[in-house]
Amino acid sequence: MRRPRHLSAEEKALWDRVADRTTPMDPQRKREEPIASQPAKPKPKKTPVEPFEMGPTSMSRRADDLLPPVNDRLTTAPLNMDHKSFGKMKRGKLKPEARIDLHGMTMAEAHPELVAFILGSQSLGRRLVLVITGKGRDRDDGGPIPTRHGVLRHQVPQWLALPPLSQAILQVTPAHLRHGGHGAYYVYLRKRR
Repeated sequence: MRRPRHLSAEEKALWDRVADRTTPMDPQRKREEPIASQPAKPKPKKTPVEPFEMGPTSMSRRADDLLPPVNDRLTTAPLNMDHKSFGKMKRGKLKPEARIDLHGMTMAEAHPELVAFILGSQSLGRRLVLVITGKGRDRDDGGPIPTRHGVLRHQVPQWLALPPLSQAILQVTPAHLRHGGHGAYYVYLRKRR
């Protein structure tokens, strides 16, 4: 025969909260008072549940996308390079010294290529390179788990912000339309020491 399991203090507090919010089926019956083995804890404040919607109307807002778009994050990033050069770069006036095209690659193929390209470019003394990711295809089939539009376009800035690439990079910004627009990034490299 199984021994009865006793409730922990947290479980007991949860049960008491549930019991306080219910209406008894038989109002004549008195509620049994529990044996006080521990001092009663003060009741926490009730936090209201924010209203939410389900169905097709709620899907239009994309509440599942918690991060702001990549271009917004990059344009609001702090400026780490010369202001004048940055302005020229954003207007497409600076010509990239080298470029890598990651179109059609998987993430497993693209990451080592990107690492080798950025570190190799820095060792050759290049300052401005272009990383082309493409805009990506819309593969969202309407399933319960949304998929991002352009996997590499979202992943490349994250790779550039992490070691070993972060130590080589001074600034990352979306490319001008003449160099690929939203499907490419300018990567301004630090001088090699």
